[in-house]
Amino acid sequence: MHPRIPRQPARELDLRHRVDDDARIGAELAAVVAGARRRAVRDGDRQIDTAHLLHSLLESDPDVRAVFGGPARVARLLGYLVQRSIGYGLRWQGSVEDSGSVPAVTGAEGFSGCAPAAADAEGFSPLAGSALECACARAAGRGERARGVDLLAAIVADPDARAVEVLSAAGVDVREVVASLVPGAGE
Repeated sequence: MHPRIPRQPARELDLRHRVDDDARIGAELAAVVAGARRRAVRDGDRQIDTAHLLHSLLESDPDVRAVFGGPARVARLLGYLVQRSIGYGLRWQGSVEDSGSVPAVTGAEGFSGCAPAAADAEGFSPLAGSALECACARAAGRGERARGVDLLAAIVADPDARAVEVLSAAGVDVREVVASLVPGAGE
């Protein structure tokens, strides 16, 4: 039996930095990043962006799915994300996801030490790389390894993230998501 999706060479996606070897993230989040990496390669994208990360989070992390409520909403989100390669995300191809700023979070919102990552050279869009760094900083503040909800909180912190665009298109109030993930953000 042949695989449904032919294997594609990873030559377009430079992944010298192996996030799955990073001691700051847990095994579950390493699997999420690996899934996002496979999706980016399969889609022919140059970089892993926040929509790839969101897609992988929704597929594999029950805590992230719980943030969005019932299965109907998660199915709708996954539907939008699947459309990425057949239409919805075509306008993103050939462009780099970068809002020009670090995600708008502060120490008071549960993040500290978030700095722009030089992740674009490592296979991540600047926004996705910064989100991963912020997730690690958020978890470090608790003395833990980063988890899926930490990455989700970092992704939704930047209103220009592709993942936020997908969430908004699917009818998700991103402010509610942020309020549920970041103590004091909704006050």
